[in-house]
Amino acid sequence: MASKKKAPAATPRAKSAARSDSGPRRSASQKPARPVDAVPAEVDALAAQRAWNSDKPAEHGRKGATEPPEGEHFAAASAAVGASTTSESNDNDKLGGAAAPGVDTTTAPLSRVRNDATDQRLTTNQGVPVGDNQNSLKSGLRGPTLLKDFILREKITHFDHERIPERIVHARGSGAHGYFEAYEALTDLTRAAPFQQAGKVTPVFVRFSTVAGERGSKDTARDVRGFAVKFYTDEGNWDLVGNNIPVFFIQDAMKFPDLVHAVKAEPHHGMPQAASAHDTFWDFVSLMPESTHMLTWVMSDRGIPRSYRMMQGFGVHTFRLVNAEGQSVFCKFHWSPKLGTHSLVWDEAVKISGADPDFHRRDLWEAIEAGDFPEWELGLQIFSEEQAEAFSFDVLDATKIVPEELVPVRPVGRLVLNRNPDNFFAETEQVAFCTAHVIPGIDFSNDPLLAGRIHSYVDTQISRLGGPNFHEIPINSPIAPVHNNQRDGMHRQAIHRGRVSYEPNSLGGGCPFQAGGAGFVSFAEPPQGDEVRAKPEKFAEHFAQATLFYESQSPAEQRHIAAAFRFELSKLTVPAIRVRVVSMLRNVSEELAAQVASGLGMPLPEPMPRAFKGKLTPEVTASPTLSLLARPGEEGIRSRKIAAFVHAGSDVAALATLQAALTGAGASVRVVGPHVGTLQGEGGDIDADASFENEPGFLFDAIAVIGGDQPVEALSGDGRVLEHLRDAYRHGKPLLATGMAARVLSMAGIDVEDDQDPAVVIAGDALSEEGVRPFVEAITAHRNFDRETDPSLV
Repeated sequence: MASKKKAPAATPRAKSAARSDSGPRRSASQKPARPVDAVPAEVDALAAQRAWNSDKPAEHGRKGATEPPEGEHFAAASAAVGASTTSESNDNDKLGGAAAPGVDTTTAPLSRVRNDATDQRLTTNQGVPVGDNQNSLKSGLRGPTLLKDFILREKITHFDHERIPERIVHARGSGAHGYFEAYEALTDLTRAAPFQQAGKVTPVFVRFSTVAGERGSKDTARDVRGFAVKFYTDEGNWDLVGNNIPVFFIQDAMKFPDLVHAVKAEPHHGMPQAASAHDTFWDFVSLMPESTHMLTWVMSDRGIPRSYRMMQGFGVHTFRLVNAEGQSVFCKFHWSPKLGTHSLVWDEAVKISGADPDFHRRDLWEAIEAGDFPEWELGLQIFSEEQAEAFSFDVLDATKIVPEELVPVRPVGRLVLNRNPDNFFAETEQVAFCTAHVIPGIDFSNDPLLAGRIHSYVDTQISRLGGPNFHEIPINSPIAPVHNNQRDGMHRQAIHRGRVSYEPNSLGGGCPFQAGGAGFVSFAEPPQGDEVRAKPEKFAEHFAQATLFYESQSPAEQRHIAAAFRFELSKLTVPAIRVRVVSMLRNVSEELAAQVASGLGMPLPEPMPRAFKGKLTPEVTASPTLSLLARPGEEGIRSRKIAAFVHAGSDVAALATLQAALTGAGASVRVVGPHVGTLQGEGGDIDADASFENEPGFLFDAIAVIGGDQPVEALSGDGRVLEHLRDAYRHGKPLLATGMAARVLSMAGIDVEDDQDPAVVIAGDALSEEGVRPFVEAITAHRNFDRETDPSLV
């Protein structure tokens, strides 16, 4: 009997995409029940393309280290292969659409997180409209508040947690947005994204800060100022975290905790705040003679800048630039303000801190609001390793500069700050700068202080901002897309698509894959020698550059340095520390040490023994560029703040002429009277927008006194006016008096007959634009230090 042939079994249909724990031997053994059920077979096909890890051989040997290959990767048959779920197309008002393949929406502009409440109802954090924001929920009008008042609990609980830990150093700061524009392509030197073509614009956020004080301390303390720039480049974020002084106190990061502990308020009584004039700081630095060079800078006018907008910035350390061919040069970064470098004087800084502790913050904010956008020029000092070896100092020593006479500064671009933050906390307080954040084309030198900062800055942000995902806080997120396998952690914002969170992989087609030579490749520096805890011999020379700095200052600047040392040391309670500091200064300048000792009523001690016993001949013994006076700026009186003192009867026409001339030159004029509001002037009303009480004269760059038939007697009889004028005179500031107002200056003890003082301008009754010109020229010069006497005669 003939046998019957069995019909082949039908291939079963299955919802293959729903499986999460096992599957058939072959994906094709089951037909898809739905279109999405074809995806498992596509995943299988994608994984099958990577039969082995062909990147593995390149992990071994020098070629793979210097020329890493791009990671092996494959294209998927459809976008659905990379999905986390087959249901991703089911959207709603919260979900939105599915993730676009290869797109990171967390790096979109900050507009994605801005919140404006115009014409909106008040809600809870859950979006529930609040009916009554005036009263807690009570049992009766006079009864107890109820625990179930979730609106009160949410509001109070959030308030109780609104503060975050402040920075250990640089806690007091102010910031702004802007851009960097390259002057030219620097492709011969570096592959860093901001320098790849002339005119290329890179967004930035900049934060300025003091170092020692707490978050609520004063702006005008004598201190180093932080100058940190976050470049949002198309190859990732680059943080150039520097200061307004090009050197530092210490040579090795091992001593950084000791330095900060010493300069902070003394732990037994918590004083002084934001000040170095105390025993522990000077005890430490006098036993660390490498700090001497930095001390001369901090005690100079650099330690009390007039404005963030009028101070230099420096990268401090020696960095490497690396080009596309892997060739490297050493580099120092310099920021130079277009407004010039200008400072306060000590008496002025002290008084400002009482009248307006937010002086620098207000100055930066108001300048940007007025459209007077601050601008700096970025310059580079470029030199080879061979050049560095020949220098009398070690370029890895953060207590040393490379004098500009030795290696000129090459201008390469400009930085413009043109937008204030929307929210101080969300942006200025939460911004996280890390020296470890570099991009291809920028690399580190072996500076031992820099090495510690690379670790420390990341570590402190994790503590301060609540975990490892601080890079996802909007102000910190790059504009370059972020694709890696780092997951989870506190406050994770990104919602990663797909199942793959490791590399190598085949289920994700090998993605994200290593960039190879297109990514960051560390410069292949040859090994240096044995593992040791020591410093190079040149690090032991501690005084030559301190001498260079002091000898390069003008006579007025040298007087200020001596006075600053005298003041700081006079505050010490332990005389032996004073002796030690002055002995250290004898290795810098006998003249400086003698002035300081005389001001402290003490004999000159013996010079401190030097750690360096060899002989090094400095290449440069005088560097005029180290003086602030060498950098007057190129923008005249733009954004300078001028006070016009008026009283009832002041000449309205003279005031109008003054305002027109000064504002026409770019300055800001405030009319200051006995009270704010309307005054009856000669020829019309005057609207005073500040008073002698609320805007003391030392807050201004210059003062003009507007005369007239009546106001001179009133102004001369107001002790506040006379004191404001005396302060301005003592601080070297320009003064102008119209007509009979010269008598007011005389009443303040100011010699109006002194033809040798170009910053005291006496104009006629009928003030003209020509009559204002000498005043403008005096403001441009910033100050007349020739007035200074010690003690002051006015």
